[in-house]
Amino acid sequence: MNLRFPKVIAVILGLLILAALGYRLLPRKAASAPAADKSAAANDTLHYAPGAEQLSYLDIAPVEELVAPTLQALPGKLSFDEDHTVRVNSPVLGRVAQLVAQPGATVKAGDVLAWLDSPDFAQARADARKAQADLTMKNKALERTEELTRLGVLAQRDLDGAHADAAQSQAELERAQTVLKNLDPTGSGTRYALRTPIAGIVVDRNINPGMEVRPDATAPLFIVTDPTRLWASFELSEQDIGKLHNGQNVRIDVDAFADTHFSGRIVYVGAALDPATRRISVRAALENRDSRLKPEMFARISPLDDDGHKQIAVPDAALVSIGLHHFVFVEESPGTLKRREVQLGVVGERNAFVSAGLKAGEHVVTRGAVLLNAELGQSE
Repeated sequence: MNLRFPKVIAVILGLLILAALGYRLLPRKAASAPAADKSAAANDTLHYAPGAEQLSYLDIAPVEELVAPTLQALPGKLSFDEDHTVRVNSPVLGRVAQLVAQPGATVKAGDVLAWLDSPDFAQARADARKAQADLTMKNKALERTEELTRLGVLAQRDLDGAHADAAQSQAELERAQTVLKNLDPTGSGTRYALRTPIAGIVVDRNINPGMEVRPDATAPLFIVTDPTRLWASFELSEQDIGKLHNGQNVRIDVDAFADTHFSGRIVYVGAALDPATRRISVRAALENRDSRLKPEMFARISPLDDDGHKQIAVPDAALVSIGLHHFVFVEESPGTLKRREVQLGVVGERNAFVSAGLKAGEHVVTRGAVLLNAELGQSE
């Protein structure tokens, strides 16, 4: 038997195996993908066909003209207008007998918030009645003394003493009646009516049936406020104090209503800087007639130019910076976007104000401007 034949077969099989491995290791040509929508670019302008995929990555919106701010928007917070807010405490010691007003309830000035069983109130009513009875008795004694003095039975000294006793009783009655009036002259027996002194909405209640209340309690039992009036409080850095003054108009923006600008007016500028932060407290008052704004909301407050000069507001995301120049992409027609240089005024954390280069109502790319700029650079 020829022994060389099996060796030849083995060599051939080895060569076939090496050839198969080499084929698998050779780089393969990538599968051709569907061609993406192409854009034509010329003179800082991009043209897209209707329905091009690139357009789906863009947000395009008209720009609006607003009164120019003197400073970038400052972080602040909304709060109750303390000039139209009351924190109701009980002036007497007692126990809650009945709750009348619930949180969210609308109340008028003088409405009962809760009824209390109060021995203090009963004592005040008893003191007023006792003072009235004592005065009546002293007046009768004065009349008798005057008659007896006229007849010569009593001396002038006795008449002077009767007058003094009557005057003292009158003073005590006035004191007791004042105390009762300050509490609540409309109550009956030991039931004391806890009332609101202003009209508004009950925004908080820290009282429950059967709870004992005290006049020296630190936490208010009810908070009633006028929801149509709010304060916007913020702080201003030392170097910007000269750009703001009392009575200046401000624009207020909140995340909950991103498309709405609210107006306010500065009513208070702090008298001194905080020594730790070197900032000064500022407060603006605003009307909230539709009650959309809520206390404790975070806000951005922009002090406005006194002369009412207006500029175009654009989101910061719409801006593209190349060196020292700033650009936006303006939609000249559907599918046609042109890069245009603009001059900036105040630039904030979210919005920038354009002093030249744009007109109100023009449509600007507010999302995707950086991608457009990159594509424009590739095509140049």
